[in-house]
Amino acid sequence: MTRSWGAAEDPAEPAPVLHPSVATVLMVACSVLGGLGMLWGLRQGPDGVLRYADIAAGVLCSLALVWRSRAPIVVAAVAVVGAAFFASAGVANVFALFSVARRRRLPVALALGVLNVAAGLVLYVLYPSNTSLGITAAVNIAVSAAAVAWGALVQSHQQLLASLRERAERAEAEQRLRADQIRNAERARIAREMHDVVAHRVSLVALHAGGLQVRPDLPTEEVSSVAGLIRQCAQDALDELRGVIGILRTEDLSPLPQPRLEDIPDLVAESVHAGQPVRLTMSAAADDPPGALGRDAYRIVQEALTNAHKHAPGAPTTVTVEGAPGKGLQVTVRNELAPGGEPLRLEGAGAGLLGLTERVSLSGGTFTHGRTADGDFLVRAELRWPR
Repeated sequence: MTRSWGAAEDPAEPAPVLHPSVATVLMVACSVLGGLGMLWGLRQGPDGVLRYADIAAGVLCSLALVWRSRAPIVVAAVAVVGAAFFASAGVANVFALFSVARRRRLPVALALGVLNVAAGLVLYVLYPSNTSLGITAAVNIAVSAAAVAWGALVQSHQQLLASLRERAERAEAEQRLRADQIRNAERARIAREMHDVVAHRVSLVALHAGGLQVRPDLPTEEVSSVAGLIRQCAQDALDELRGVIGILRTEDLSPLPQPRLEDIPDLVAESVHAGQPVRLTMSAAADDPPGALGRDAYRIVQEALTNAHKHAPGAPTTVTVEGAPGKGLQVTVRNELAPGGEPLRLEGAGAGLLGLTERVSLSGGTFTHGRTADGDFLVRAELRWPR
């Protein structure tokens, strides 16, 4: 993998204002020109061959800045040695010290800053006539401190930006995770709703088919009518199943139409039409009960009738729905276990009743089911109905 000159070592660093290659070229050029300016500004300096050697050393130290991102300490060490003996390497030394302070820990930068000051004192010993020792020491200390402070400030700023960016990315990832969890929970809820609906439709199909099996002597007109009912129930189940599969495959989980309290008579009528003798008593004193209350009551009656179709086909069944705002809503479904009734062979794991228990519990109500003392099967739920 290729890498541009002066490319940042840390990939988490923010994008620089200048391209790394452009920044490196400008830094090397400034280092060379600045070093030449320092050399020409000396009252006492190298002459003859030593002057050309000084210029060459300054250029080499400046070119070493190309590797300041990959090996900042090595580049700074080379620049310190060069600045101790060659005046034209002084600017490269400052840039190298800044690079160390920007990319390494502060103690390392401070140690190299001390060496930078020492290099300035060595150059003073070689050419003492340019200025006093005090001024030389003060200038070198000030320049080294400024380079270290500037580099450390840039490093802290970059670390802060990286931390904020990481925090934002983490928050975005957590938000996506929460959205996925909400979407999955909604899919599970829709699947549970459709399980109740499809199970009820299939039980009606089985009930109609069982009636044909036990009464092979039915007139042709009745057989045709029952066959039409079977076909219609199967078609309804397929349509509802196809609809929920389509919803679960999309990202936009639009809410399904929810059943209401006033839909319970139609639900009971379907069972009666299928041959299950069901008697309904409704005395819910409200014209517009809460949507969740009507949905829960409908699902309870639906699951109880489905179980009656499966386990007690043809047995007399009573459905009672009564209540009022502030008093709660009581839903009771009782079916007899007829001695001659043969249960339909529909496999199940009791998930429907467990789901109802969870549904009613989440709404703050109570749910019970089981055999009564007289041998009937009773499903009873008490739902909260606020005023």
